[in-house]
Amino acid sequence: MKEAALKPGRISGKTAARAGVLLPLPLSGPYDYRLTSADLPRGTLVVAPLGPREALGVVWGEGEGKIAEAKLKEAVPLEGHPKLPPSLCDFIDWVAKYTLSLPGVVLAQALRSRSAFEEEVGRVAYIKSGVVPARLTPARARVLEIAGDGLARSVAALAEEANVTPAVVRGLIDVGALHEVELPEFDAVPAPDPAFVAPSLNLDQEAAARSLKVAVAANRFSVSLLDGVTGSGKTETYFEAIAEALRRGKQTLILLPEIALTVQFLDRFAERFGVRPAEWHSDLSQKERRRVYRAVMGGEARVVVGARSALYLPFPELGLIVVDEEHEQAYKQEDGVIYHARDMAVVRARIENAAIVLSSATPSLETYVNAASGRYHWLKLPNRHGEAVLPEIKLIDLRHARSEPGTWISEPLREAIAATLAGGEQAMLFLNRRGYAPLTLCETCGHKMVCSQCSAWLVEHRYHRKLVCHHCGYECAKPPHCPQCGAGELTACGPGVERVAEEFARVFPEAKMAIASSDTMHGPAETQAAIRSMAKREIDVLIGTQIIAKGHHFPQLTLVGVIDADLGGSDGDLRARERTFQLLHQVSGRAGRAEKPGLVLVQTRNPEDVVMKALASNDRNAFYEQEKNFRERAHAPPFGRLAAIILSSHDGDLVRDAGRELAKKAPAARGVKVWGPTPAFYQILRGRVRERLLVQAEKSVDVQAYLRNWLALVKIPNAVRMTVDVDPVSFF
Repeated sequence: MKEAALKPGRISGKTAARAGVLLPLPLSGPYDYRLTSADLPRGTLVVAPLGPREALGVVWGEGEGKIAEAKLKEAVPLEGHPKLPPSLCDFIDWVAKYTLSLPGVVLAQALRSRSAFEEEVGRVAYIKSGVVPARLTPARARVLEIAGDGLARSVAALAEEANVTPAVVRGLIDVGALHEVELPEFDAVPAPDPAFVAPSLNLDQEAAARSLKVAVAANRFSVSLLDGVTGSGKTETYFEAIAEALRRGKQTLILLPEIALTVQFLDRFAERFGVRPAEWHSDLSQKERRRVYRAVMGGEARVVVGARSALYLPFPELGLIVVDEEHEQAYKQEDGVIYHARDMAVVRARIENAAIVLSSATPSLETYVNAASGRYHWLKLPNRHGEAVLPEIKLIDLRHARSEPGTWISEPLREAIAATLAGGEQAMLFLNRRGYAPLTLCETCGHKMVCSQCSAWLVEHRYHRKLVCHHCGYECAKPPHCPQCGAGELTACGPGVERVAEEFARVFPEAKMAIASSDTMHGPAETQAAIRSMAKREIDVLIGTQIIAKGHHFPQLTLVGVIDADLGGSDGDLRARERTFQLLHQVSGRAGRAEKPGLVLVQTRNPEDVVMKALASNDRNAFYEQEKNFRERAHAPPFGRLAAIILSSHDGDLVRDAGRELAKKAPAARGVKVWGPTPAFYQILRGRVRERLLVQAEKSVDVQAYLRNWLALVKIPNAVRMTVDVDPVSFF
């Protein structure tokens, strides 16, 4: 990742009342406006006329002066002059330059809760006035007794606590027994207490926590990799860095890759600090987003846990960023502004002069190389916490351990499940494939059921009785006969988690089982309910996709079975082996996290593969060194740079012509190779034909400058959409 230059952070007070105002729209830069005052600093929020309407904008810098003073329209600051922190404005500029995005589109990421800037709406509540009503019924007496503690409550809250109807409360208001008071729109966000519970850390955790606290106290930019085996207590360790930030009056941002991971994390945070942190993710209501955004901007929210979009929150006192499971591909934003939240978190920490902690049991190769080279502090937790030990991992060679046709759980795995259930313990079966079967084809003519909008197979979801495309969402009923030949029967090929669950229920009919995938659990609430049921031992076996692979702690889970470890190991992606190893290592780490030892059985048809051998030998670093050498020889990241250009349109000829024109105009440059255009992995996606070009460059090359110069030479037709992905992590 190559750093871009930063802009100055403030408008000069000596300039005339003219400024560039950036609008959260797909515009190339700020527009000139006249301001009501020359002293409005960078980041001030204004209302700016734009054609026939008004738009929310941000004072960004000095105006260009290309428009005559008399023609300037006036931008008016919002009441109270709220403003984005200058450091956030600098961060937005940096992201725009690095990703080749329009600055206004990046700004829109930071203004997602526009209602947060509207005037605050107070709440009406009531307290006891001292007036005794002439008629004092038992119901009224209960209300007055509750209101007597002096706390202001709404009508609904008083009625609920006193177990009366709202009419009883309103009657007391009418006779003057309850006095009206006005409260702020939202209750105060409770502050976490760094001393709420004294931590219990082992020697390795103590040493790592001490280093992290020193980094926070230094009040300057630093990056630490917290590298610990699964179950080593990484979370409890970086909690001490959060406690240090709280003691020093600094805010903390914690990034998690999946919202489904939050349930146990929030509980653990509350156990340590007495309250839950503020949350920021797409599942919040508009009212909740407004509340959290205001609390962050005002400095009231001291700790925020969120998804990647939380990077754009307006922290005025940010002192620490934590990126948990930093290796996760979910941190990559693949549409709109395309960026990697882990990398941009490092940038934001640098701009804020803050400490950042990258935490993982299986770091990305980029982070591993940075730590090994000394660029990042490398803090290691080599052992599990307490009495727990790492699980034993055994490979089941499916070439020899054959099962009946149409079954997917081998005999050794069945025997291990039976023994686990007999011992009153829990098991987990993992297959990173949603639905019932990944392919449906005709037994007679071989016709494959393919999406009408994408060049992808339709996946059977037997529970919903549908064939579904996992890329565009297209779905249809499964035809009774082959639509191609009209006579053949359609058969399901290969297993998904639903098919594995069907087999499990047939073999173990008495066991309590649940399926965990994004198809069977709709939203974080259902996912978290299943996780809680597993933690409470209301479920014997959890069968799921990668949603169950990381972050969860189930003390009674002693067996993990991987149904198909070869899935995704060789899909032509330079990171395929790394991702496969990380995923299988993480899911293996769910076993034996308490005092009972764990066992992991990995079903594979290729036990000699380097990923399988590294898993079985529990030699992570040997695998990383081998992968590092492979990437270095190929000049691939982190030893080289990549950027992808994806062209798409409903007109295939237009896309192919645009791709050829782009390739023809690619400038010759030392250390740069341009590959393509070639059809994308999914040549048709959501009805659009897709072509890809790939730029491969030496690490010293300014890829952004090369791309800007190149793209300026070609006029792409309006009917063709062009997407630029700097540092791509997938190649679909």
